[in-house]
Amino acid sequence: MIEILQIGQRLVRDDRVMTHIVLVARAFHASKIYMHGNNKHIKNTVKKINSTWGGNFEIDFVNNWKKLINTKKKSYKIIHLTMYGENINYACSKINNTNNMFVVVGASKVPREIYDIADYNIAIGNQPHSEISALAVFLDRIQQGKQFLKKFNNAKIEIIPDASGKNVLKNN
Repeated sequence: MIEILQIGQRLVRDDRVMTHIVLVARAFHASKIYMHGNNKHIKNTVKKINSTWGGNFEIDFVNNWKKLINTKKKSYKIIHLTMYGENINYACSKINNTNNMFVVVGASKVPREIYDIADYNIAIGNQPHSEISALAVFLDRIQQGKQFLKKFNNAKIEIIPDASGKNVLKNN
């Protein structure tokens, strides 16, 4: 099981960026994301996407990320995505057989404590980048592309891969 915690939000960002984090987590078959505060817009977006595209991806809002991480640490490996940690090429081989992963991404500079709490601080490159790209790269690497072979249950719309165009299946 893979769950995500997104910490922080820059005031200059709009809901669209936050929504993209959610979309990546869901599309790459994480089961849940936790975000700071309470954003009805993003919660409604998740509900609509699950209804149309299938699956049961969850979103939950938290105010105390430390408490949540400490609770998760009992049964999950805490994985912090950053540009300062251990190179992803080496780190993924260590955690490939981990069943429960709790992945922490930050919208802004994360508190220093995260580095100490995490079981793994994984560098997704050593240059500034977005948490959206870091999450996508990590989830792809750790699942070795197998996430794209999985189906979302109860989908009303399903895209069938096709090299020459759009192939959309509409289910009743």
